[in-house]
Amino acid sequence: MNLTVSTATLTALLLCSVRMLAWVSVSPPFATGGLPRVIKTALAVALALAVTPMTTAHAPPTQVVPLFTSAIEQVIVGGGLGLSTRLVFSAVESAGGLLDLFGGFSLAFAIDPLSQNNNSVFGRFYTLMCTTLIFVTPAHLLIIAGFMRSFQSIPLDGQLSLGRLVDQLIPGLTSMFVAALQIAGPLIVVLFLADLSMGLLNRIAPQLNVFSLSFPLKIILTLGLVGLGFALLPSTISHLAGQAVSMVGRVMI
Repeated sequence: MNLTVSTATLTALLLCSVRMLAWVSVSPPFATGGLPRVIKTALAVALALAVTPMTTAHAPPTQVVPLFTSAIEQVIVGGGLGLSTRLVFSAVESAGGLLDLFGGFSLAFAIDPLSQNNNSVFGRFYTLMCTTLIFVTPAHLLIIAGFMRSFQSIPLDGQLSLGRLVDQLIPGLTSMFVAALQIAGPLIVVLFLADLSMGLLNRIAPQLNVFSLSFPLKIILTLGLVGLGFALLPSTISHLAGQAVSMVGRVMI
């Protein structure tokens, strides 16, 4: 049995794989240090196979300059859309960093194997929980489906509007900080009231040595509040996934 594949199909598969690989390298939940590069490449090619039939008609001519130019454009499109998605989910990691700061865990900075950066205790923990919940809930399917639609809105011979991308990234950065405060805000208020109570108690009864007791009490209080907040994380991740898909959709309009 002879299997014949046209040159246009191979070209479309190559360019789709380039866009997919650029997106997988930046967008959560795949852009983590725990996922080997071989798996990322295989995933990019597998997803590219699904969209190759509808992109063959937009494949550029098989010449060096058009192919190189189109490959650069696919890297820009995949990286730009992946950055939009990553910006939304960075709110969870930022919320963990705020809890470390107000809960007294900010001194325990170490290397995060997932993000390959210095990160604190709850920053690492929230990042891991976010990645896990994306796969446990249908959020990963929503994210992948939203990006797959980019091959219809921005075909292989199309271009991503960098001005529209910047217009979405700037409000997205503001939304990230707002979402981080919404996630960690109630816990920060409780920790602040605990610090205030400790300070008043130290003024009233200095002989209790409240300063030495405040550290274990704040640790216990922080762990208890984070445990109570676990029930809200799945709905938060689903909401952030919807925001990420909406932002990507506005970039592709």
